[in-house]
Amino acid sequence: MRSSTKPNLSRGRAGTGGFTLIETSMATVIIGVGVLAMVDAQSAFIVSNQWSSHAASATFLANEIREFTRNLPKHDPVNGLVLIDDGNGNMVISGWGFDGGEVTVDDFDDIDDFDGITFSYVGTPGLNDKDLPGPINSFGEVIPALSHEGVEQGYTDSESIFSGDAMYGWFQTISVVKIDPFDTSVVHDNSYFELPNGSFPGRLVDEYPLRVSVSVFYQGVNDIEADLVTTVTWIVP
Repeated sequence: MRSSTKPNLSRGRAGTGGFTLIETSMATVIIGVGVLAMVDAQSAFIVSNQWSSHAASATFLANEIREFTRNLPKHDPVNGLVLIDDGNGNMVISGWGFDGGEVTVDDFDDIDDFDGITFSYVGTPGLNDKDLPGPINSFGEVIPALSHEGVEQGYTDSESIFSGDAMYGWFQTISVVKIDPFDTSVVHDNSYFELPNGSFPGRLVDEYPLRVSVSVFYQGVNDIEADLVTTVTWIVP
């Protein structure tokens, strides 16, 4: 009697089966989580890199103002900072801030002229709103925007700031305050002075150190308002 052994076809077919639906789903989830993690890390890197770039630009812009004012006197070199009678028996300060006839940054001849002034890419010539074209460099020149090829875009007062001629999105806002010579955290009014007292000879209204602060803001294309990036402060004795 002849006997033969036949292969178990059903067992062979079971051994060559593919992935199950559960295995496929788990693999998809694992790959998806990995891709999302990579995308999130890339996004965080871009944001961090952008902020680092903005911080460097802002510090540069603040220090340009510092360099521009470095050799200027604290107060007007002609009329100085004085108290005058307003005609009603009240003594008011004269000489703080920009003076008559000063209409551009080139006319500023002392540090207190800069108090409350902003140089921005939306600034316009004239001091009515205290917002002048800018930002500016240490020579008082508007810093031009750069094209994608790295070519400087020209700027003149007759051209529109919105055309991209100035460094887009940046603001330099300057604050100048009079401070106590022995405690720089104490701010005095512009008209403050001290009378003689005993061995103390007194201190005139223009004999106080100044604290200058430059706050640099940036407003992106889709930003509702400008964000403060950095503030640089120094003392003028």
